[in-house]
Amino acid sequence: MSTPAQPRPEDHVNTYSRPTDLKITDLRIANLSGLPMRCSIIRLETNQGLVGYGEVRDGASKTYALLLKSRLLGENPCNVDQVFRKIKQFGYHGRQAGGVCGVEMALMDLAGKAYGVPAYMLAGGKFRDKILCYCDTDSTPDGTEMGRRLKARMDMGFKFLKMDVGIGLLKGIPGTLIAPPGMLESRNIMHPFTGIQITDKGIAILSEYVKAVRDVIGYEIPLAVDHFGHIGIESCIRLGKELDQYTLAWYEDMIPWQYTDQWVRLSQAVDTPTCTGEDIYLKEGFVPLLQNRAVSIIHPDLASSGGILETKKIGDMAQDYGVAMAMHMAASPICALANVHCAAATENFLVLENHSVDLPWWSDLVTGLPSPLVQDGYIQVPEKPGLGFDDINEDLFRQHIDPTDPMFFEPTDAWNNERSHDRLWS
Repeated sequence: MSTPAQPRPEDHVNTYSRPTDLKITDLRIANLSGLPMRCSIIRLETNQGLVGYGEVRDGASKTYALLLKSRLLGENPCNVDQVFRKIKQFGYHGRQAGGVCGVEMALMDLAGKAYGVPAYMLAGGKFRDKILCYCDTDSTPDGTEMGRRLKARMDMGFKFLKMDVGIGLLKGIPGTLIAPPGMLESRNIMHPFTGIQITDKGIAILSEYVKAVRDVIGYEIPLAVDHFGHIGIESCIRLGKELDQYTLAWYEDMIPWQYTDQWVRLSQAVDTPTCTGEDIYLKEGFVPLLQNRAVSIIHPDLASSGGILETKKIGDMAQDYGVAMAMHMAASPICALANVHCAAATENFLVLENHSVDLPWWSDLVTGLPSPLVQDGYIQVPEKPGLGFDDINEDLFRQHIDPTDPMFFEPTDAWNNERSHDRLWS
């Protein structure tokens, strides 16, 4: 009887050259629109023909990625942490982190391909084989109709839902909102400074709206709520207390994440989990919220929190405080897959957002994976190297190039030699 052949390590690496000799040789960008947001796809190229893909967060400038190019050329992408530490100073909270995070995704894609392993293995292995997704759904003024929209998501297989409940539903209804001149129209003034208040009548209308939704979808499925508007903490507490009766999954971003003391006040006043974090960059930004027991759930966006490895660190830190991690995501399948690998590798992961359910072509932007990518409310964790897809669908990419900035992986040589004194110490 012949002895079965034993697996060989060299069958799982690219032996035509050594991963230790892998070098980044180029960074190029393709701008897409309608996902439903605008985004920039990063492609890192190497001296061995391997390419890695990442994504700049929705609404962020491609410049945030391009300015990193001169810092990346010649680096070995397998040294993910070393390269990330070199470039992380060029990110900041909100969309300004988009370049750093997109590059980190591409580094993980390249490192996984170089060693023949899926990205989750580089993050320590996986806790689950499929990733639960929650479905965000556009609002409608009628609560019963909103319930029907969400019920249609349930019929598609989604087992976790989210909707918006805020002052946008009250505009034009007399006696529901009190506000100084111009504040209801402003989007750039933070909540504590607007002076906007909800009246008892306004709170009652929003409560009836949520009741109508629950009457349609029932109470067996989690329903999170978001986009309350730029209202002060006192109105948040009054509204939150009223909506507690509907057993919602969480109140998201009721107030800006920076105001830890206000989050403590809110969380202690209501009986529904509180949630924030999609604009926070790096694990240090989550420390005040966690140390002060200010929120029940953290909600990082991997495309602004620092990428795959940093977001896993954020989740692990939250677990030490008994806090779960949901993940915000409104992007292409490339960023979605980066989230999937991070979620697979993070024990206290709860659920991942999907914002593209109504785009039938969304899943087909990449090849080599099931279409649709989300099936029965889950994304299967890929086992292929890197982020897990074979390649981009170039024809479909070209159909969705942003007409206002039609860039499709053209040369970016103008960014090759930008230099500055980057060192943060003397």
